[in-house]
Amino acid sequence: MAAYTTYGELQNHLKSYQERTGSRLQFPEICAYLYKKGLVKESLPFSEPPAEFGNFSEEEFDRYIDTIPLNLTPYLNQHSFHVQENDFIPHTHDVFAIRHPRYTRNQMHQHNYFEINYVAKGKGRFYFEEEQRILCEGEICIIAPMSKHDFIIDDSSTIYTISIRQSTFNTAFFSLMSRKDLLSYFFRTILQGEDHSNYLLFFTKNTKLLKFYVRNLLIESNRDDIYSNSCCISFVNLFFSQILRDYSQTIQFYDYQLGTDFSLVLQYIQYNYQTITLSSLADMFHYSEPHLCTMIKQNTGFTFTELIKQLRMSDAVDYLINTNLKIGEIAERIGYNSADHFSRVFRTTYKISPQDYRKQNKDTKPNIVPFVVNQ
Repeated sequence: MAAYTTYGELQNHLKSYQERTGSRLQFPEICAYLYKKGLVKESLPFSEPPAEFGNFSEEEFDRYIDTIPLNLTPYLNQHSFHVQENDFIPHTHDVFAIRHPRYTRNQMHQHNYFEINYVAKGKGRFYFEEEQRILCEGEICIIAPMSKHDFIIDDSSTIYTISIRQSTFNTAFFSLMSRKDLLSYFFRTILQGEDHSNYLLFFTKNTKLLKFYVRNLLIESNRDDIYSNSCCISFVNLFFSQILRDYSQTIQFYDYQLGTDFSLVLQYIQYNYQTITLSSLADMFHYSEPHLCTMIKQNTGFTFTELIKQLRMSDAVDYLINTNLKIGEIAERIGYNSADHFSRVFRTTYKISPQDYRKQNKDTKPNIVPFVVNQ
């Protein structure tokens, strides 16, 4: 039997249970509780949002979410701390967004899909492995599959949780994650690593545009027509693009082997690759050169020298296609002492001279992928 309630009713029951008993329930527990008490319905209609929902305040949109149906059926017998994507994400969707329940208790868990938590209002406590931290308004946390974690929000806060199937992340968002930008590349590489848990953290300004994408994503997650899944994927793509474009410089990540400082190393390489040396980088961050080389190789797949060359070649491709700069000017901008040296490296990398590459690709899409992922 199908079991439905609304976001608003769920919150009311969680709050009421806490007031009566002095304790809190986990989401699967409240689902089973409501079903046992006969407080669910076999079906509920989805009410379309008003046309002006994009301009709603957080409180106004919250009231609309309270009317949206929630299907509790998949969680009625859910007692495992290892959640599979088909246990949570509807079979018709690759991406699914909810408003994170309030008045729940902490219970560390793992799942085999990506999770994004976006703090739209207030704050929440993020538990990860042995770490705890407070996430505040505007912060976005992207959690890798199989990472042990939980998220408990303040009772007056609003946090949206987006779940993405791992196969979808690897296909639908591959082009976005494999662009030439070092942090985009690192984003994809570190989150897909299977050797240890990880998360990425962005500090945004909680812009109206980000909220607009997430609101649309939540609405499309609750539609069930032939277009809703494609719309969800598109809105997540827009969401990712926006945070990488405007907030990549704020990135932090967790790594039990490296700590959180290594993201700063990557940022420093990204913005200083034209002149940086391994020695100066090691001095800047107080690492030994061998240890720094090991960290770079483990987390990007490249040696330091390969990484610098990749960044230079990536920008060279952009300059050749999108500007009329002379070859010598491009060489100088990307850190080579001479046009001849630049041309030799470019030819070795792409099997074509910079001049011929420009002739073949000017005003067309490049046929060379700037970042070549090591196999």
